[in-house]
Amino acid sequence: MTLKNKLAELTDEEVIKEFQDNNTIEAYEILVKRFKDPLTNFVYRFVGDKDVSTDIVQDTMIKFYLNKDSYKSFAKFSTWIYTIAGNLAKNELKRRKRRTVLSIHNNDDDNFLQIEDKKFISPDRAADNEMKASIIQKALMKVKEVYREVVILRDVQGMSYEEIAEITGLSIGTVKSRINRGRNQLQKLLKNIYKE
Repeated sequence: MTLKNKLAELTDEEVIKEFQDNNTIEAYEILVKRFKDPLTNFVYRFVGDKDVSTDIVQDTMIKFYLNKDSYKSFAKFSTWIYTIAGNLAKNELKRRKRRTVLSIHNNDDDNFLQIEDKKFISPDRAADNEMKASIIQKALMKVKEVYREVVILRDVQGMSYEEIAEITGLSIGTVKSRINRGRNQLQKLLKNIYKE
């Protein structure tokens, strides 16, 4: 069994330990492979731009590589890497706000970022899913930023309240409150558009 195959069977925390202790590039590659698509999905839903989200995830992986020793084993690796990506995404939104104060927003690229799905979906269902996803994404971008992040982490990424609290540095009560407020905003935006 190759080293890469052995490492692939380990938990994220065991793989990062291998990378920290032995600088094993295969360990880094495994973690990048595991987290690239979920992080891209998270960041895209947060910033709403697929090119920018790709850049942010690349920057996240570079920061992870350069700062691997700052990860401490008392936290889950996923919490640590999502925190890096979330902070970079927030910084991008702050930069964007400063840059776009006097510019006209050009929304030529409203395409929904799609992560490859291995299951076959009929073309009509795929088109319907893409339309719904696009509508949800546009509505999500209208949800206040403080609520959007926690809603994405909970409802899209499937994280626990505890993980979200660690990533955001908020109390669990504040996380739950913001999720509820974000969901309410999203429901109001979608109530007349998106019906099953």
